[in-house]
Amino acid sequence: MKYTKYLLFLSLAAFVLMTGCKSGTKGTTEESKKETVTEAAPLNTLTPQEKEDGWVLLFDGKTPDGWRGYKKDHFPAGWEVVDGTLHCKGSGRGEAGGEEGGDIVYDKQFQNFDLKLEWKISEGGNSGIFYLAQETKPEIWQTAPEMQVLDNERHPDAKLGKDGDRQAGSLYDLIPAKPQNAKPAGEWNKVEIIVYKGTVVHKMNGETVVEYHLWTPEWDTLVAHSKFPSYNPDWAKVAQKGYIGLQDHGDDVWYRNIKIKEM
Repeated sequence: MKYTKYLLFLSLAAFVLMTGCKSGTKGTTEESKKETVTEAAPLNTLTPQEKEDGWVLLFDGKTPDGWRGYKKDHFPAGWEVVDGTLHCKGSGRGEAGGEEGGDIVYDKQFQNFDLKLEWKISEGGNSGIFYLAQETKPEIWQTAPEMQVLDNERHPDAKLGKDGDRQAGSLYDLIPAKPQNAKPAGEWNKVEIIVYKGTVVHKMNGETVVEYHLWTPEWDTLVAHSKFPSYNPDWAKVAQKGYIGLQDHGDDVWYRNIKIKEM
């Protein structure tokens, strides 16, 4: 009888111990989950860590402050701030654009930097992100490298150029984005452009898709076989410091979460 009671006691103790361990493990796991889950930062804002690291907003989601038309002193009526985005109102006229449109630039020049932003294109739409731009030619694209913004499924530019070098994320008409991971029209794409002492990197949706080096013999050869020299013989001589620009190509396009860190 004593032996039976002893076994019963051991069984009960083991059960309590196991139950306690499971409860403790569950509690610990749930606590860990709570510690690792962080809320997404509101649109067009900087986290405390980003501020500490030196990031600066180029768009507050409420006003076009800091932005103006290319070679203009005002923000063109062909653009608007709506729902926390910089929106180019499509004219349906392609590169001809509308009377009140045109490309826009942020009114400060940058040299070495890390630029992040998000874009969303309309169906059949075309736009672009320029950097190191100058206001020395009639059109911004005649002076600056461009990260292509495009609806790859519908816009004809996706099939022009060489090896897909006019598709989204590409260095337009020069280097194709590989892998080609752009999201369809109507969806947001996250991009990053890093420029540092001639080294340039394009990232799209978390992957490096283009990398090249300015002012090298390889760069000169690359440009010589593109369309640019016919519009500007000195196009390869990209400036060391210039403007960030967003293209009006006559189509609806939206930009948000535009931030930069100078290096």
